[in-house]
Amino acid sequence: MRLPVRGRAVTVVGASDRSLSIVGALMTAGAAVTVIAPRPAAYLQDLAERTLITLRQREFRTSDLDASDLLWASSGDPETDRAVAAQAAARGLFCIGPGEDSDVAVSDRSARAGRVVLVGGGPGDPGLLTVAGHAALRRADVIVTDRLAPVGALNEIAPTAQIVDVSKIPGGRRTEQSAINAMLIDYARAGRTVVRLKGGDGFVFGRGGEELDECVRAGVAVDVIPGVSSAIAAPAAARIPVTHRGLTQGFTVVSGHVAPEDPECTVNYAALARANTTIVLMMAVANLDAITRALLDAGMSPETPAAVIADGTLRGQHEIRATLETIGAAARAAGVRPPATTVIGAVAGFVAGLMSTPVAAQFAG
Repeated sequence: MRLPVRGRAVTVVGASDRSLSIVGALMTAGAAVTVIAPRPAAYLQDLAERTLITLRQREFRTSDLDASDLLWASSGDPETDRAVAAQAAARGLFCIGPGEDSDVAVSDRSARAGRVVLVGGGPGDPGLLTVAGHAALRRADVIVTDRLAPVGALNEIAPTAQIVDVSKIPGGRRTEQSAINAMLIDYARAGRTVVRLKGGDGFVFGRGGEELDECVRAGVAVDVIPGVSSAIAAPAAARIPVTHRGLTQGFTVVSGHVAPEDPECTVNYAALARANTTIVLMMAVANLDAITRALLDAGMSPETPAAVIADGTLRGQHEIRATLETIGAAARAAGVRPPATTVIGAVAGFVAGLMSTPVAAQFAG
């Protein structure tokens, strides 16, 4: 994005497919974003619930111009967009409206074979998208994206691609996996190049394996482009190495979306408590107390360092450091909500420059 929007109040009117990437790009550029839409996409609702944008779930009003430095008309309806642009012009406000933004272009390509490209989009910061992932997005006809994918990069990388939001919000709106699988197959069979864009790496708790399996069974060509997993990227962004010479020789990544006492839980927390390796918990915000209690009951020291990194690699990243015994309460007090990554083990107490003995000296000779 080339507009100087950092610190500016930008209002996006409408929730068309293109508005998802517009909002993401504005956020990345540092704008204070307000979205006005009667039926916002799940991705936009999630951003609002995380207080990353302001969402007005209604139709546009002339009074909305009062607090705006810039408008973006993106309802998907040309007549509505022209009306918004006209009202902005009458007030002397700059508005990007019909014909000034890239419209969705869907060409008839049923005569050629389509394919699906499963792209891991990285932990959130668009700069951590891989070169191969960037190239795949640039070639895409359709991008099927999740709420934690780097959607803000799409307006610049893939300005003409159709964007489909299939976000799954914890405790809220969701698109069922069976519907996503069918969508990928249908678009590919229609001759489209479809990128399935996920946050992190699609094969680390991202159901990428399921999507790969369904596409192959349907006879659809599939490519896989790995991504940087937030399991290691979020701790690294908080300057916590998941392994460190002299502290630990390994790490285990665990999904915490199922509580230890749940019959569906297959994780042996007692074994993890004795493993003497770093434990990285994903999707564990709701069950953090139950998980830490299971580790304590299995004999893990209550003084074991622990940390929670919320919104890792994003502008709003924040970290909470505590102990195994207190991390649940500390995370609640800080109002932590998903997405967040929890690190348990000696490395969670690592602070660069404050090691009692430098690592090089410990292993010299």
